[in-house]
Amino acid sequence: MRHNFNFCDEQEEALMYLLKEDFMEFPIGDFPYDRNHSAMGEYHYINYPGYRGRWHDPVCNHTYNGQGASWTITEYDGRHYMEQQRIRNDKPHRTFPMLTSGDRFWKDYELEVKLRMFTTKWGNAGIGFCCQNSANLLVLVFEEGELRLEYRHKEQVEIIERAAFAYNCDDYYVMKASISGDHVICSVNGKAYFDVHTEYALQGGKAAITATIPTQFEYVNVTVTDETAAQIDAARKAYSDLCAEEQQKYPKMKLLKKIDLRNFGTGRQVRFGHLLGNGEYQIVLAQCQKRVNRDAYGTISCLTAIDLDGNVLWRYGEPTSNTEIGTISADMPMQIYDIDGDGYDEVITAKNFEIFILDGRNGKVKKHAKAPYSTAEEDGTIIGVPDKIYAFDRINPDGIRICNFRGLDKPRDILIKDRYCRVYALNDDLEVMWHYQSDKNTGHFPFAIDINGDGHDELLVGYNMLDCNGNRIWTMPVKEDHIDEIVPGMFVSGPHKGKKYFACVAGKEGFLISDWEGNLLKKDGIGHAQRVSTGNYCPDKPGYEMVVVNFWGHQGIIYFYDSEGNPVWEMENELNGNLLTPVNWIGNGRDFILLNADVEKGGLIDGNGVQVVKFPDDGHPTLCAEAINMYGDARDEIVTWDYNSMYIYTQDDSPELNVYEPVKYPDYNASNYRGEYSYPKGFMKELG
Repeated sequence: MRHNFNFCDEQEEALMYLLKEDFMEFPIGDFPYDRNHSAMGEYHYINYPGYRGRWHDPVCNHTYNGQGASWTITEYDGRHYMEQQRIRNDKPHRTFPMLTSGDRFWKDYELEVKLRMFTTKWGNAGIGFCCQNSANLLVLVFEEGELRLEYRHKEQVEIIERAAFAYNCDDYYVMKASISGDHVICSVNGKAYFDVHTEYALQGGKAAITATIPTQFEYVNVTVTDETAAQIDAARKAYSDLCAEEQQKYPKMKLLKKIDLRNFGTGRQVRFGHLLGNGEYQIVLAQCQKRVNRDAYGTISCLTAIDLDGNVLWRYGEPTSNTEIGTISADMPMQIYDIDGDGYDEVITAKNFEIFILDGRNGKVKKHAKAPYSTAEEDGTIIGVPDKIYAFDRINPDGIRICNFRGLDKPRDILIKDRYCRVYALNDDLEVMWHYQSDKNTGHFPFAIDINGDGHDELLVGYNMLDCNGNRIWTMPVKEDHIDEIVPGMFVSGPHKGKKYFACVAGKEGFLISDWEGNLLKKDGIGHAQRVSTGNYCPDKPGYEMVVVNFWGHQGIIYFYDSEGNPVWEMENELNGNLLTPVNWIGNGRDFILLNADVEKGGLIDGNGVQVVKFPDDGHPTLCAEAINMYGDARDEIVTWDYNSMYIYTQDDSPELNVYEPVKYPDYNASNYRGEYSYPKGFMKELG
């Protein structure tokens, strides 16, 4: 068996290098990073250019905007150094900048790092090991005049051992951690300080350098015995073989359509519907522009409607080949829905401070009205806006949702909102029925559902529940941050059997589960919780499992929960843009989880975290992905796209008759901030 390791020097010939890093292969300059420090990676897969070597930066932070890179490569006296640049780690919540190397199969190694701190007044610096992900690891750090061995998990930090240590800003320190099973020995400059047994070491995992102060790292060495190297190789191969074995059980992806988007491409501002009333899907793509302050006031510049062969049906606005058009991390106000019941979907949208209902067949205006006037900005009660004042006299709609506040035979009401404070309920004549100004952040995409069985939708607006007339019924006991996504559900087993719930991801408040009276049943502090979905991911277990991913701070860690909201496993694929969409790929009642369109680490995973369906290596776009049932049978297709092209994949055994067809989030309420669900028919009616 061939190992991807290097042999150590002759005096250490019994050992092998997992990693031997002196940073000399890195060019002088910044380690690759998002120069905009934007939220695009919440639901776009973006690989920022530059040389990374064998390192991964798992930390992103919108408060870094305008502050450059977290890590930079410098030179002194012929040597290269990796330097950490951040001096704050408390916003938007506690975050530990780091670079990681290796994989979760590493174990029983010796990690040696040489570092120098440029300040000793605050913060910490050191090494990480047994790192299953960037928020689940052991660290050896200097902090507050001490050397500490800590275990970091999610937002908790447990100090295992500590010792006084008089470090300074001028000297270099060689830190070393030796791991063997649960046995950990930690030393500095050849002197052992900690000799402990801890179960946390048994998990094994990557190595890391970490600091919350400006710190210079000269080299990083990771060594193992030849026997351990073979065990690591074997574990990695076993997992690869398991994935390959599982992938043979299920249909592969077959390219069905390839569409040239020419000059009307966009990011995840795409809607699918039935504009022509012929039973086939058509697509509307929105190009967008930013006003005043980053993504706070995004506006649609052009809508283009196409069929599945890429033929342009109509256009509203002027398209552009400028790919900056569409790079926006917010919902745009548009939905596709037959709101007047004529058998053809309309396009409900907003532009230039007006609300429009467009004929889906030709894009002509059926109805339009001025957006509501903005109020309350003068008394200081408006929240969630830059500079604490709303920029315009009229509302710039941030998103649209179709609701049924009037209790009609079908939903015919339109909810619009500003960024984070106010919602407006309009009827199908675009008349304002009521509006609500929230004392808590509204989040991105309120959820409408009939929670009391009276035939009228109630509305969960962030942490507040409103009745069908916009009056607050209750509020969750949470004040900070906002809800990004909401999923309704019902416990089918356990102590809460029969109780209906909302599973919510709420930024730095983490993952929340509340009942339909606003009482919190579960709360897991996983950092900035970003996306959530629920589905039948483990058919051999009762109920519907939940999966969550975080973003700001330690991004891209996927957390899996059982049907009662108890943690089961967590994993990190070192990619952003993890969608977590439930996919009905095999049509037998079992859902898979769509991550993103990356060939190696994306694709579909099952409820055990095993990659079961891969994307073909065919040059497909990877920026955006979606699962939607578009062709042939009841199973989902996978759509991927970027600014230039769109690919549509189906199963290579399609079509299949008499396959399972779940109830999923309706097409007419598409959003970049909706929690996804997949339930059997009748389950949503039972919910409300």
